[in-house]
Amino acid sequence: MVSRVPGSRSRSRAASTAALPAETTVFGRALEGLRGVAARPELVLEEVPAPTRLAPHAVALSGEVVPSYLDEDDDPAATGRFVLLHDPDAPEPWEGEWRVVTYAKARMEPEVGQDPLAGQAGWSWLTDAVEAGGLDWAAPAGTVTCVSSESFGALDGREPSVELEIRASWTPVLTPGAEGRELAGHLGAWGDLLCTLAGLPPLPEGVVALSGPRR
Repeated sequence: MVSRVPGSRSRSRAASTAALPAETTVFGRALEGLRGVAARPELVLEEVPAPTRLAPHAVALSGEVVPSYLDEDDDPAATGRFVLLHDPDAPEPWEGEWRVVTYAKARMEPEVGQDPLAGQAGWSWLTDAVEAGGLDWAAPAGTVTCVSSESFGALDGREPSVELEIRASWTPVLTPGAEGRELAGHLGAWGDLLCTLAGLPPLPEGVVALSGPRR
């Protein structure tokens, strides 16, 4: 993967994971699966430092949704992080050997801050994305936080803003030998969640997302 260089805006697709070492272990197959994810052009994925104390094996990706992905100066419409953990000892709270830990956030329309069902809607976007991918999961947990901000005094001219943040973790239930393909599906579902938060319409049925031009 390609890391950001301070002061620049390097944008790479999930395919940039080719820099990861080739492995034949089960976690190596998971990395191979993440390498093969084809993100829609507006979704930018990059490797970031993974946590080292949560599990023996981990990989982390940051994500940004940039509607005009060819414009380096565009601010992302949604941001987040996807962390995959693997522990062969299967910690009891996980209910398995794998754990996905994520967050995703985006600015929303002001009226969302007044909607008492905003949290339920945000969680349903995640569950719908996982279920649409035909993925199996266990022990899902998370929070949805909606924060409204108003400015006063010298900042009185700023428009009110609302930010919705979804923090979620779950255990992928995987088929032995198919870990890479199925974990790629979980990453794809999280990417769909980011795109939903950003307000992007879903891809039409039968249309496959392709990576945009590399920089």
